[in-house]
Amino acid sequence: MSYFDAASAAPLHPVARRALMASLDEGWADPARLHKEGRRARLLLDAAREAAAEAVGCRPDELVFTPSGTRAVHSGIAGALVGRRRTGRHLIVSAVEHSSVLHAADAHEADGGTVTQVAVDRVGAVDAREFAGALRPDTALACLQSANHEVGTVQPVAEVAEACRAAGVPLLVDAAQSLGWGPVGGGWSLLAASAHKWGGPPGVGLLAVRKGVRFAPQGPRDERESGRAAGFENLPAIVAAAASLRAVRAEAAEEAVRLRELTERIRARVPRLVPDVEVVGDPERRLPGIVTFSCLYVDGETLLHELDRADFSVSSGSSCTSSTLTPSHVLKAMGVLSEGNVRLSLPPGTREEDVERFLAVLPGVVAGVREKLGAPVSAGEVLTREGDEALVVDALGRRCPIPVIELAKVIGDVPVGGTVRVLSDDEAARLDIPAWCAMRGQEYVGEEPAERGTAHLVRRVS
Repeated sequence: MSYFDAASAAPLHPVARRALMASLDEGWADPARLHKEGRRARLLLDAAREAAAEAVGCRPDELVFTPSGTRAVHSGIAGALVGRRRTGRHLIVSAVEHSSVLHAADAHEADGGTVTQVAVDRVGAVDAREFAGALRPDTALACLQSANHEVGTVQPVAEVAEACRAAGVPLLVDAAQSLGWGPVGGGWSLLAASAHKWGGPPGVGLLAVRKGVRFAPQGPRDERESGRAAGFENLPAIVAAAASLRAVRAEAAEEAVRLRELTERIRARVPRLVPDVEVVGDPERRLPGIVTFSCLYVDGETLLHELDRADFSVSSGSSCTSSTLTPSHVLKAMGVLSEGNVRLSLPPGTREEDVERFLAVLPGVVAGVREKLGAPVSAGEVLTREGDEALVVDALGRRCPIPVIELAKVIGDVPVGGTVRVLSDDEAARLDIPAWCAMRGQEYVGEEPAERGTAHLVRRVS
């Protein structure tokens, strides 16, 4: 089995495994106690904090361990917003942040705060000037990920941090995807990360809060982790997380070169091997191991199942996955195709022969899925004419990619300048039909109200 889903959870690093087993024997006691076993546990905890702080680029007393990366994000956002409540209740996030950030933003808005989402371009990057333009006198906090978890695009954190510093606004960086590759540059104020993203054990996050940042921890507090993460520390997992972070950092430079070559190979060859594919994300400013592409006329859930049957574990931001029936918010914000979306995130140590085998298997898998979806209904059942220069495609009740498949079938039946109205009640069609038009050189006119669902208007240009 070839595991290509490291962006979700990286395999446990051998150093993490050894450190975990050793600390189970040595680090079981309460590090807050003064007896011998407690002092030994405290030494392990302090050493882990120093190692993690060195990797992050902060002081040890600025960093605390949390039960997860999500908890680190939520605690960081909540504490910074309350700490700067006198300034205002305005929060800025990018449109492609991890769901943990967006959920925290939703909670803040529901509590009476205001939120601005900064848009991204077609490769998934924010414009630092647009981000700076969203800053207001009442802005309490800004959030920007260091790199995107779905498409790998690296964000201009240093430029945004400088704009935030000039405005006196703290910047929280979600560094979950990038911290294993190197420290986050720029003058950030808060940083969150998660150990299972770099090969540490699950259930360990970290939160760094720079000295001088107004911060008020929320919820019940105790003496643990400077009052910012209540509860008994999972010391064996923390030790393993810090040890693995140091280990992957030592290997990062060499491994990054190797994985970049493999992902460049995938980015270049997939469009040549498979017709009607869009490779998404920034081609240059991106993480070493992530490559994402979308296939026209393919059901994403079926595609992932077929790849799993071929012994490839991959992920998807597509609308058609078992976990969601709506398009990925990242792909939606980028305005790219969501159907048939595949994300490969290669873990360190990925073998060249596994990538070559994937490239050999993919064309047949995609072709097989397309064949199954090629004729969902007969043309006579879905087409009715509206005059000489218009067609209606009734795709109500059919999930993407069926609306796009039917559109592709009939676009040639109208003259240049004529229109096709696609009736669909699938939320994904709002993203995939405009994306299909951009790929095919046709004009997406927009939406119109319909008795059921939405009418998407497409004008034939060529």
